[in-house]
Amino acid sequence: MESDNKVQPLGFFAETAFSNLMQNRIQTVLLICSSYDAFLLEEDGRIEEQIFNEYVSLNLRYPPKFIRVSSSEEALKHLETHSIDLIISMLSIGGMDPFILTQTIKSQYEDIPIVVLTPFSREVTLTLSREDTSAIDYIFCWLGNADILLAIIKLIEDEMNADHDVNQIGVQCIILVEDSVRFYSSYLPTIYKIVFNQSKKFMTEGLNEHQKMLRMRGRPKILMARDYEEAVNLYEKYKSNVLGIISDVSFNKEGVKFEKAGVALAKMVKRENPFMPFLLQSSDKEIGLIAREIKVGFLHKYAKNLLHELKHFLKVYLAFGDFVFVDPVSLKEVARVSNLKSLQEKLSTIPDDSLRYHFERDHVSKWLNARALFPVAEVVKSLKVEDFDSLELTKRFLIETISNYRISKNKGVIAKFYPDKYDSYVRFARIGNGSIGGKARGLAFLNNMIKKHSEELYFDNVDISIPRTVVIGTDVFELFMEYNNLYEIALSDLPDDVILKRFVEAKLPSMSKLYLEKFITVIKNPIAIRSSSVLEDSHYQPFAGIYSTYMVSNTDSEEVVMKQIGDAIKCVYASVYFKASKAYMEATMNIIDEEKMGIVLQEVVGQTHGNRFYPTISGVARSVNFYPIPPEQSSDGIVNVALGLGKQIVEGGVSLRFSPKFPQKSLQLSTPEFTIRETQKKFFALDMDNTSFVPSTDDAVNLLHLDIKKAKEDGALRWLGSVYDYQNNIIRDGLHAKGIPLVTFSNILKHDAFPLAEVVERVMKLGQKKMNQPVEIEFAVDLQAKGGRHTFYPLQIRPIVDDDESIKEDLELCDVNNELLFSSSALGNGVISDVCDIVYVKSVKFDASRTIDMVPTVEKINRVLRDENKNYLLIGPGRWGSQDPWLGIPVKWPQISAARVIVETSLDGFAVDPSQGTHFFQNLTSLRVGYLTLGKDEDKFDESYLNELPAVFEDEFIRHVQVLNPISMRIDGKKGIAAISYPK
Repeated sequence: MESDNKVQPLGFFAETAFSNLMQNRIQTVLLICSSYDAFLLEEDGRIEEQIFNEYVSLNLRYPPKFIRVSSSEEALKHLETHSIDLIISMLSIGGMDPFILTQTIKSQYEDIPIVVLTPFSREVTLTLSREDTSAIDYIFCWLGNADILLAIIKLIEDEMNADHDVNQIGVQCIILVEDSVRFYSSYLPTIYKIVFNQSKKFMTEGLNEHQKMLRMRGRPKILMARDYEEAVNLYEKYKSNVLGIISDVSFNKEGVKFEKAGVALAKMVKRENPFMPFLLQSSDKEIGLIAREIKVGFLHKYAKNLLHELKHFLKVYLAFGDFVFVDPVSLKEVARVSNLKSLQEKLSTIPDDSLRYHFERDHVSKWLNARALFPVAEVVKSLKVEDFDSLELTKRFLIETISNYRISKNKGVIAKFYPDKYDSYVRFARIGNGSIGGKARGLAFLNNMIKKHSEELYFDNVDISIPRTVVIGTDVFELFMEYNNLYEIALSDLPDDVILKRFVEAKLPSMSKLYLEKFITVIKNPIAIRSSSVLEDSHYQPFAGIYSTYMVSNTDSEEVVMKQIGDAIKCVYASVYFKASKAYMEATMNIIDEEKMGIVLQEVVGQTHGNRFYPTISGVARSVNFYPIPPEQSSDGIVNVALGLGKQIVEGGVSLRFSPKFPQKSLQLSTPEFTIRETQKKFFALDMDNTSFVPSTDDAVNLLHLDIKKAKEDGALRWLGSVYDYQNNIIRDGLHAKGIPLVTFSNILKHDAFPLAEVVERVMKLGQKKMNQPVEIEFAVDLQAKGGRHTFYPLQIRPIVDDDESIKEDLELCDVNNELLFSSSALGNGVISDVCDIVYVKSVKFDASRTIDMVPTVEKINRVLRDENKNYLLIGPGRWGSQDPWLGIPVKWPQISAARVIVETSLDGFAVDPSQGTHFFQNLTSLRVGYLTLGKDEDKFDESYLNELPAVFEDEFIRHVQVLNPISMRIDGKKGIAAISYPK
């Protein structure tokens, strides 16, 4: 659209509050009738069943309850003892004249609607004309058809809810003007039946079963008038949302029968809105000529096909059913659309004259309103063709508006995966009815949070969104396990590769082919297959990093990609039963039978560069910083970022650490020497060669570990890079100078090329507020997307669990000389007094080049102590759990899972930077493992004392000692200090 046009497409649409519709309900109906009438209603008419079915379809828990009485005495007694919302009375009741009874009830209960049901006959008509019916709200003709009761209840409910639903939400209404009991008793059930069928069609616009049910509350309301003044009042009150009017011709005006009242009403409406659908119906055929003259529809009341013609009018003129675009001259069909998606797809091909014809008559907006698509209908209704330089621009505007609406509608919703409807607009969908698992719950929470707080998370030229995601529920996992008889081999002690082979040979449930086929036609990027188990990312025992995540490049034929995704799903399922997972189960005292695996299929964030794919930035943010460097506060949070895939961070590789409140301040960049030594040298990328993926116990089988020079070639260092000018021994921001490229994030953190710190801080703080506790968020950023807009993708959120146990001792006042170990940088909180075993790495002859050789010994000691249900104190140099053996001993968490407190010491030339790898940290905090770092002058570790104790086990590098009485370990989490006493 050209810049000088008046109208701009909407990028955000307010949510239609379907849950707030139809708040006033008829819950209890007092039915006053003879036993015979009751039999007709309850047995022949099956009214209870029909009412129940209709309420279930509206997703309401309690359909109306019917209380039947056969006499006036019983009726009055029940009114005293029960809350009644509606009274329906037959004329044949015992004990009191029905008209006197209605007056008696109305005088005491004026707010309860009263409806009289009566068979239609000349005698009844005469009786009604002679009696005082002022206490009766409606009289209906009863011919034994239970549909009339449904219509009565809905008519009264529509009347009760119209003010709010129509004028405040935009629900449409149909006005019926009719004073003949005989005819409105026939019309209303027919109209409601059509409305309900229409509702079932437009409910398909809902993204899941819950949304579908709620959307039915947005059905058009039927409002009835029985005289001219009442009709005019309804029209004036709701005219902005009237779909159409169906009117009799002869009815009262100013209290007197006026033979052409309906014609007068039609002329009044048509003067104000020439395109308002209006149907006159009369027993006088001559009225048809008048109707044609004033350009309204006409029905002859005594026509054999009366109800059929009424249905035709509702479907064609009140926009029920498909929308048919016609040629304005020949009135022949030129296009047909059945839903919003097909309207979007076909708009560009509809002839200009047809589109102009329908727009000028508000046909399209009426059709959208009839389908409860109120936000789009409002835009279309306000649209004027003359606002645009050409009709082509109008079409483009509409297509973009519908696109924005569909994007907005899909945010924050867990849609059900319907293969025939799944497309790129669906942000988060689920397959199956089981649990979606912890990781997927976190993603769904993020998706919902982003939508609800879109204004708070708004940044110029930055989108915040989760990647396209489909979750396979745990019920599919159970079906897979049972169908293939896998439990026996899964629970055995067989090697991981044997278990994996058996899983890969098994078959996924039969529907998988259809779902995966549709999924990969929509996703264009590589696909990540991630675990989402029931126990994963739970509040107290998150299985973070225990299960596998695989990626496939999605570059081969559909058949090959489907097989690779299927194999990857089986690999994730198998990882539940790998050796490390079973060890973790034991360490956390969980039962492996309780674990059930969901699968997250997710579009990988990033761009393709030759044979590799990766995002510009991956990161982990925590809303609490356990290692604040002044002026940072613990509550400011901490962020670790790296170039490439997030594996660099979550497995303990080198990343850049900064506080979002002080993004320009980073210890790692404090000197040129630090920058060269402490910044990222390599990054992870996905190998786009499709043959590189094979089922494996190693989920990194098709990942590339590349030098950052490759990223410079790809242009990815444009925002992140600096250069070391070795001639002048300085770091120069940007990549223009000659020298060694470095990953410093300088253009982002110093020069605001992308507001990373502010975006992360807002998302992190909002997540903490919504979870009511500190959180950890994984994210990725794509700065190289086409179109120039940068996107921040939250990938995961999980709580960081605090130990609320208070510590009464002030550790700042303790005598360090009386402590075996003292740390001024500690994570954890509380007192640990049940540990007698200490495992430590001997500082004498420590060799950083041989840290890999130390892993088997640590694992062996851990296994022995775990089998004995013992915890221990673990002490060693550098980062425990680092994947870089030069930074510390590269253990996996299950290899040290019985450690109760972990201490990281520093040796000459072996500086300690507290490990902040996501999975390692999450396990520490969630399992309440103490985590101490030594390196400051006030810190202390008396290794000589431990060297004097007899060894339970000792080799070249590791020593295990045991004391008779438990050592006292105290950690003050608020002050970040800890003390471990000598054993008594």
